[in-house]
Amino acid sequence: MDALLLLLAVICAVVGLIGAVAPALPGPPVSFLALLFTAFAYSDEHNFPLWGMVAAGVVALVVMLLDYFIPIWLANKTGGSKYGVWGMTIGIFVGFFGGVTGIILFPFLGALIGELLAKTPTEKAFKVAAMSFVGFMLTTGLKLIYSLLTLVLVLCFCGTALWDYLKHIF
Repeated sequence: MDALLLLLAVICAVVGLIGAVAPALPGPPVSFLALLFTAFAYSDEHNFPLWGMVAAGVVALVVMLLDYFIPIWLANKTGGSKYGVWGMTIGIFVGFFGGVTGIILFPFLGALIGELLAKTPTEKAFKVAAMSFVGFMLTTGLKLIYSLLTLVLVLCFCGTALWDYLKHIF
C-alpha cells in the first residue's frame, strides 16, 4: 500500500509541475495532493506536523487564487476592459497548444487583440496587454516555485523507497 501511495505522490508531483504552466491542470492543488500521499505513505516512520500540511494547503490555495486575480487586477489597474481580460484568458488556453512560445506570447497577444477590439487606443492597449502579461508571468512563476518545491520534497521522501520497491518487482 505504501508503494502505491509513493507512486501516486510522484505522479501527482509531476502532474502538478506540468499544471503550473498548463492552463487545463490545477498545478498547486495537485502538487499538494502529492504531499498528502507522501505524508500518508510515511505516517508510520515520520510524524508530519499538521500545521505544516495545513500551511502547504493554504499556500496552494493562495497561489491558485492569485493566479486568477493578479492578471485581472493589473489589467484593470491600467484601465483595461473586459475584452482585454477575455482576450488574455483565451490566449492562455490557445497558447498551450503553441508550445513554450505560445504559452509566453499568446496571453499578451490575446489581451492586446481584446483591447483593440474594445476600441482602446493602441498605446493604452499595449500597456494593458503588457501588464496582463506581467501578471500572468508572475503567477505562473509562483505556481512553478510551489510545484517545484513540492516535487523536490516528494522526491526526497519517496525517491529511494519507490526505486527500491520497483527494483524488487522487476
